[in-house]
Parts: sequence; C-alpha cells; structure tokens
Amino acid sequence: MVMREKSGYLTKVQLEVLRLRMRGLKQEEIANKLGTTRQNISLAERRAKSNLKKAEETMVAYRKLRTVATVTLPPSTHLVDVPRMLIDAADLAGVRISIDFSLVYKELKHDAKDSVSGTRITKPVRVDILNDGEVHIEPS
Repeated sequence: MVMREKSGYLTKVQLEVLRLRMRGLKQEEIANKLGTTRQNISLAERRAKSNLKKAEETMVAYRKLRTVATVTLPPSTHLVDVPRMLIDAADLAGVRISIDFSLVYKELKHDAKDSVSGTRITKPVRVDILNDGEVHIEPS
C-alpha cells in the first residue's frame, strides 16, 4: 500500500478506500483486497474524511470571499418574485447574474427543498450572488 500519488487533497489509496466503502465493503474486506491491514485502511479513511472536510471548508471560505450580495428570501415569498429580487441585488452590486428563472426555480426546489412548498418559500433561504454572476442557494 505504497501508492502516494495525489488527486487534489486525496491520495489514490484514500480515493480507492472511499470508493470501496461507498460500495459497502468493510475495512477488513478492503484491507484484504489491497493487501494491507485493517488499521492502514482505517487510517487512510480517517485522513481522507479529514481532507474532504478541509476542502469543503476551503470552498465555503472562497465562496464567501466571492460573495458580492446576499438576498434572504423570507417565508411566504412566491417563487415568481425571486428572480426580480436577485436581479435587483445583483444590479446594486454591479454584477450580471448568470442564471434564468427556470434554473433558479429548479435550484430552489433542489438545494432548499425543505424550505419550499409548492410555489412559496416556507423557511428563510439565503442566496449569495458571487462576483462572476453565479448564484449559490443555501437554506438558512
């Protein structure tokens, strides 16, 4: 188990361990398959998860750096009103958003599914507008 090449924050071994774990294999089964010990597999999995957490935290921090406007969609907001709210906030920030109504609707229904019922917002939803016009939807 001496493969040390990396792919981003993860080694090839870490990626392989995660892949096999997602397939339902136990650490002992993975160890047998890769010719190592269960302890080595446990360590590789623990380090992989730690590296993934760091990568996620890094991406969140980077997105915050890129955020030029934030819109909070309050409960009872009709989805039809959301694009105008985003366009107005983007205009104030001097950014042109790169998303259309159907995509906003789809992303709200997907990314904030617990905050949307029918055509209304039921729980607050935060929408970040990034400096390149991207829109990031996050339930509050």
